[in-house]
Amino acid sequence: MLPPFYELVDAYWRDVARLCLALAGPDDGEDAAQRAWLNALRAYPSLKHDRNLKGWLLTVAARAAMDGHRDRARRPVPMADPPERAAGSMPGDPSELPGDEIWTLVAELPERERIAVGLRYALDQPHAEIAAAIGVSEAMSRRLVSDGLAKLRVALGRTEEKDEDE
Repeated sequence: MLPPFYELVDAYWRDVARLCLALAGPDDGEDAAQRAWLNALRAYPSLKHDRNLKGWLLTVAARAAMDGHRDRARRPVPMADPPERAAGSMPGDPSELPGDEIWTLVAELPERERIAVGLRYALDQPHAEIAAAIGVSEAMSRRLVSDGLAKLRVALGRTEEKDEDE
């Protein structure tokens, strides 16, 4: 039997908010979290079982963030002045990057890698839960996190460093 929806909100609102902020960024993260909760509320009555509700919620949140990412890609961005460097170009020295820019780089990763990295490092989820949220095997979830980290290292100019958690 499913618990009342408000119990899920009380138990997991921080996890959903953190995941959405990590995947959608500070500008759109709150909107993605709100969309996730609305989508979850709409789908909740049709759930057949109460197994792994946290995983289900995180999957709904990841998909809401993906939808926001797709919507943002289609939306024109007004600019007062054109940027000084080409879009997507990175500064040569990683120390020039402010701390929040790492999530900007994460947002540029392919969809499944972005979700895997977000779940692993924003919510400290084990690979089994990442695999369930994305719908892949545990080995594939490890590969997605590893590939995402490798791309982030290249973008940051840190190709020789290795992460201990891979």
